[in-house]
Amino acid sequence: MREKIKKLFFQLKIWRSLKVRLFIIIFLMGLIPGLIIRASILNSYEDRAVAVRKSDVQNQLKIIANHLITYNYMQDTSSEVINAELEQLSNLYSGRVLIINGNLKVIKDTYGISEGKTIISTEVIKCFKGTDMANYDSTNGFIEITTPIVETVSEQMATEAVPAGTELTRGVMLTSVSTDIITATMDILNRKVLIIECIMIVCLFVIATMLAGALTKPFERISKAIGEIKEGYTNEPISVPDYLETENIVDAFNSLQSRMKVLDDSRQEFVANVSHELKTPMTSVKVLADSLMTQQDAPAELYREFMVDIAEEIERENKIINDLLALVKLDKAAGDLNISVININELTEIILKRLRPIARKSDVELLLVSTREVVAEVDEVKMSLVLTNLIENAIKYNKKHGKVTVTLDADHQYFTVEVADTGMGIPPESLERIYERFYRVDKSHSREIGGTGLGLAITKNAVLLHRGTIKAESIETEGTRFTVKIPLTHVAV
Repeated sequence: MREKIKKLFFQLKIWRSLKVRLFIIIFLMGLIPGLIIRASILNSYEDRAVAVRKSDVQNQLKIIANHLITYNYMQDTSSEVINAELEQLSNLYSGRVLIINGNLKVIKDTYGISEGKTIISTEVIKCFKGTDMANYDSTNGFIEITTPIVETVSEQMATEAVPAGTELTRGVMLTSVSTDIITATMDILNRKVLIIECIMIVCLFVIATMLAGALTKPFERISKAIGEIKEGYTNEPISVPDYLETENIVDAFNSLQSRMKVLDDSRQEFVANVSHELKTPMTSVKVLADSLMTQQDAPAELYREFMVDIAEEIERENKIINDLLALVKLDKAAGDLNISVININELTEIILKRLRPIARKSDVELLLVSTREVVAEVDEVKMSLVLTNLIENAIKYNKKHGKVTVTLDADHQYFTVEVADTGMGIPPESLERIYERFYRVDKSHSREIGGTGLGLAITKNAVLLHRGTIKAESIETEGTRFTVKIPLTHVAV
């Protein structure tokens, strides 16, 4: 149940908000250092106050310890001067003083409850051995101090065993002093700091809210601009150069928008071209049919001539439809490649053999140049389509007595097919558009040789399905070279 609540909590939409996350980060960045500084100041004050209190008390205790020796208090505790000093110290620091002799007996207790008792304490024994201490008990609010009562042996009291100047510990003063004043001061400081913290938290909340809103404003402008484009109010490029990140997002969106516009324009042009290409043969058929119907006694030869023309127009329409269907299948067949290991040299020779009769009609020489045997993982049907379209176009758009050279080569990753002709060439401004559907460089010549304007579009799609590239280079009146580069090993996507 706890995990479900936690999961639901993090799935709330508000926690995915950049503004909320920025607010939390800014708020915590202000709050955490404040809390650390507060704790540091209070701890520093407490440590300093305790150290000062220890130092003051220890100085007083050392003076009293000297007086104890001077007034021989360890043997006679009736000295009013010493008793007054002890009472004054006890009252001044709200504490208690125990004077312990060398037999570990309490000879004086300012509280008057432990006199005559034996006290065995680690701190007292250590003090007799020369190690005094001052411990602070923050839980119970007091400082416990041990002070040695040291007597220096004079020359009159000196012996061979104890020479003059020897310091002897005659007893120990065990003192407990209250730290209520320090605690009270700490409470006052805590209250004041708490008030300051509350004010700081309110200020931090306001500042974090304003900063988070200001920092996310450019993203809101991007969202609003995209919304306006989506609703169709504008097609202008977005510009939000506030941050490098927003600039990158906007540039990517503008590039996408430009690409979508190109695709939309291409789609509209494609529809217009399809309509035109399909309408032209139908118009011709209708004109021929109407001409026959208007001539009641037309001779059989005229009927035959008109029917031949009608059949040619229908065949042309059929070619366009078949090419369109092939193009649609290629668009949808990215995952339908029938990959097998194919010898590209043998496949190219078969296609050249099939196209040689067409080349002979135009007196075009076909030449295959193979630098090495090429074996690759490809779809044989689609690869045949690529080679056939490129070689057939090179024949059709060539000059009389021209030449078409097909060159095969490969490295350790790719194989390349170059189809070069000596034809009319392609103008530089048309090189980028030759793969568009129904685009023709020379429309009149294309109609004479029966092209549909879809061959290169089909070819490029088939090459892209193989994760390859196709590039065209051309010089007008000198010829054109198409270079196809395809991986030797197919990698499924």
